[in-house]
Amino acid sequence: MAAAAFLRARGARVVLSDSKAIPDAPYPCVSQDETAADGFDFVFQSPGVPLELPLFVRARELGVPVAGELELVAGELRGNIVGITGANGKTTTTALTGHIFLHAGLPTQVGGNIGTPVTDLVGGSRDDGWCILELSSFQLETVREFRATIALVLNITPDHLDRHRTMENYIAAKARLVETQSPNGFAVLNAGEPNARSLASRTAAKVVWFNEPSNDDWVHVDGRPLMPIAEIPLVGRHNVENVMAAATASWLAGIPLETIREAVQTFPGVEHRIEFVVERNGVRYYNDSKATNVDAAEKAIDAFAGNLWIILGGKDKNSDYRPLAGKLAGKVKGVLLIGAAAPVIREHLGPSLPLHACGTLETAIRMARREAAPGDTVLLSPACASFDQFDNYEHRGRTFKQLVLEDSNG
Repeated sequence: MAAAAFLRARGARVVLSDSKAIPDAPYPCVSQDETAADGFDFVFQSPGVPLELPLFVRARELGVPVAGELELVAGELRGNIVGITGANGKTTTTALTGHIFLHAGLPTQVGGNIGTPVTDLVGGSRDDGWCILELSSFQLETVREFRATIALVLNITPDHLDRHRTMENYIAAKARLVETQSPNGFAVLNAGEPNARSLASRTAAKVVWFNEPSNDDWVHVDGRPLMPIAEIPLVGRHNVENVMAAATASWLAGIPLETIREAVQTFPGVEHRIEFVVERNGVRYYNDSKATNVDAAEKAIDAFAGNLWIILGGKDKNSDYRPLAGKLAGKVKGVLLIGAAAPVIREHLGPSLPLHACGTLETAIRMARREAAPGDTVLLSPACASFDQFDNYEHRGRTFKQLVLEDSNG
């Protein structure tokens, strides 16, 4: 809808096409068949819609351009752009980078796959300003003219294979962020993650590494000490990497290291990402609904020492859940399975773990409340998408918090 409004404001005749009816649609609508693109000059791809859709195939056969929102704004988003992508950590890193830039007093907007659509940022962009954008593989796969001043690639681990089919396709989509950069740009890559590291040969930008091996307990920015890891207010080793990435981008933008350090120390964290909710009867509850893939759930598990009750499940994305078994062994007291993916997760984790079929989030919380003992942790870190039972991961996370807080207040 934001893209439709953006195009309409520029004089385009806009027609919507969706597989379902659009209640109270502000524009004319047509059915979503392969002829829907006939007679049009441009077809906009909403990020969640696969490029294999017959409508898009037909458009390309007719020579009609098919692209997403980043191509729409490629010539209109003023100022500098920090583009941030990765299978995991991009929301936290985007929010933290925006926090640092604002703390430094720079004109800054934050959006993309987090919060505000990119098209809605155009009006507020300025030549001396910065747009900090979280970018998904869905947004990047059609990029041609879009250019990031500073590109951050945090990691590329298996995710969205139900959409991209192969890891090669997934990596190729992520790679568009650095492949389209100019020689004047910076590509900030994770030295400790092989797929991200491999992109160094695919960009004309200057490569700057983060997460390089270190012999001390400090965060370093391009070889310069920034702050002790102990000063980071976020939980988990993965968040140390997120801080390294955000700090490196901020330093490349000209922000002094001391200013970056101050901002990191005051960062409140991101909702739904290992978010502490409440302690009740000695049991701590954490909301990690943003963990929509296996790698994210692994990182969350690593953040806790043991006595863990973990809620897993949701909509399967053709994932392999077997790596979770090793992470959970000796650390978990109960695995509470919910959603459509529960049978697959049960099969992958095997009989050696204490698995419990709960079906719904409410049932899982009820069981955790009954079985968890003082000193235990209850963690929602589903390793799955949310769309089987919830509108999105935010809806799932807020439902978790509501259920937990209602119980704690009662």
